[in-house]
Amino acid sequence: MECTLHTHLPVSLLGWYRHKLLIGLLTTGSIIGQGSYAPPTLAQSVPSTDYCQIPLAEANAKNVLRVAAQTGDRNSQTKYSEIVKKHSTYIEQCRQKSWLKTQAIWIRLYPCDTRPGDLEEIFDRMVNKGYNQVYVATFYGKALLPRSTNRTSWNSVLNTRSTDKTDLLADSIQRGRERGLKVYAWMYSLNFGPEYGLTPEGQSTVALNGRGETTLFAGEEGFQKSPDGNTGSVLFVDPYSSKARSDYEQIVREVVARKPDGVLFDYIRFPRGQGAQSIASQVKDLWIYGDESRQALTALAQNQKGTDLIDRFLNKGTITINDLKELDKLYPNELPLWQGRTPLENEFSMSYEDKFPWIEWDLWQLTLAHASQGVVSYLQRAATPVEQQRIKSGAVFFPEANQPVGRRGYDSRLQAWDRFTTNEWHPMAYATCNRSDCIVEQIRRVLNFAPATTNVVPALAGSWGKPGEGRPSLEDQMSGIHRSLPQINSISHFAFSWQEPEMDYYRSSCQLK
Repeated sequence: MECTLHTHLPVSLLGWYRHKLLIGLLTTGSIIGQGSYAPPTLAQSVPSTDYCQIPLAEANAKNVLRVAAQTGDRNSQTKYSEIVKKHSTYIEQCRQKSWLKTQAIWIRLYPCDTRPGDLEEIFDRMVNKGYNQVYVATFYGKALLPRSTNRTSWNSVLNTRSTDKTDLLADSIQRGRERGLKVYAWMYSLNFGPEYGLTPEGQSTVALNGRGETTLFAGEEGFQKSPDGNTGSVLFVDPYSSKARSDYEQIVREVVARKPDGVLFDYIRFPRGQGAQSIASQVKDLWIYGDESRQALTALAQNQKGTDLIDRFLNKGTITINDLKELDKLYPNELPLWQGRTPLENEFSMSYEDKFPWIEWDLWQLTLAHASQGVVSYLQRAATPVEQQRIKSGAVFFPEANQPVGRRGYDSRLQAWDRFTTNEWHPMAYATCNRSDCIVEQIRRVLNFAPATTNVVPALAGSWGKPGEGRPSLEDQMSGIHRSLPQINSISHFAFSWQEPEMDYYRSSCQLK
C-alpha cells in the first residue's frame, strides 16, 4: 500500500446524515538410543529480540518431548505437559510486566493440521515467539466446521471421510488455551466466496453496481483475473440482502457455540476497484443496485417526488434540470424529500439553475450514506449473537478506507469504520514508507475516532528481525508505535504463514490419506 499521509481527518461518510518446512518432518526426532532423541532445529522459529520469547534451548526441548509423546511414551507425555504449562506461565507473567500486554498472530489452518501432534506444534511455535493470542481463520468462503454437522451454506474446510467429524476450530480453542493463548475466530463478512454465488438463491444476494457488474467479474485490486475474466477469489454480497444476512448469522451462531475468546469480522466493506475505479465518484460506482438495496434506498423517500427522483438518479446515473421540470409538472405541490434532507430556503421559488446542483449533491450524499450504512448495520447485526454471549467482537478494517478523495469522490470501499460499534478495532496498519512513521500515523488517525471504551489493536505486516516490502522489522514497527502512541498495549502480526513460509507450504499442500 502507498504511504500517503493525510493531514486532515475527514468526518465519517455518514456524519452528514442527520438521523444519523518445506521444513523437515519432525520424525527427525527419531530414537537414537534408549531415551535419547535428536532435536529438530527451531533456530529460525524464535526471534532474537526480547518480546517474551522462549529461550531456544527450551523451545527445542519442548519440541523433542512433543514428538516423543506422540509415540505413546508416558514419561515424555508428562514432561511435555509440564513444559507446556511452564511456558504458558512464563508468557503470562512476562506480558504482565511488558508494555505490550497482548501480542497476537493470524493463521489459516489446513486439513493436514488434524494429524496427531501437528496442531500442538503450531501453537507451541506461537508461544515460543511470545504470542498470547491467536486469530484462527474460521470462515473465508469455506467453514472451519465439521462436515458431518455443517448446516451452513458453505462447504467445510475439512472435506475427507477421515476428518468428517473433526472439529478443528474447537480443537484449536482447546489446544490454544492449554498453552495460555486466547483464541479468536477470524471471519470474512461481506466476501462470501465465489462458490456461494453458484446457486440461484446465492445469486440473488450478490452485490451489483450500476453497470450490472458483480464483484466476481468486476474484480478487486490485488486479485488477478483468470482468462475468462473471473477473479475466482472474491464475491461480495449486498449487505441489505435478507438471505445473505440470515445465512451469515447462521455461521456466526455455529462459531459462537464453540465459545472462542473473540470473533473478528473482516471484509466489512465493499471492494476496492482497480485504477480509477478505486474511487467512487458517481452513483453507478456504488454496489447498491441489488434488489433489496434499491428497495431500502427508495424507502427513504418521504414523498412521491423524492421516490421518482431517486429512481431516476439510480437508473440514469445522474439527473438533469429537465428531470426537475418534469417532476414539477407531475407533483407541483411537493418538494423532493427523503430521510435526512432539509429543503433549501425558498426552494419553490428558486430557479432550476440555482437549485439543481444542491439537489443533485443531496442525492449523491444520500446514496453514499445508504451504501455505508448497509455495511455498518450488517456488522451490528452480525456481532449481536457474539456480544450476547459476552464474547469479544472485533472489526478489521483499513484505516484509509473511509476517506473522501477530491471534491466528490470517496474510497470505493466505503468502509465507515468510525461508526463500527464492536468491542475492538483492528486497523490493518500496512503502510509502506520503509519507516514506522507512516504506520504510526495510520494508527493515530484511528485513535482520534475511537470511543474510550474501544480497544484498538493494530495489525502489523512484516517479519521478525528484518525489513521487507517497504516496512521495517516487526520489532522496529512496535518500538515506533510504543514511542509515539504509548496508549497502545495490544498488537497483532500478519501472519503465521509469513513467519513460517516453508512450514505453511508443507501444511497447505500436503494431502491426507
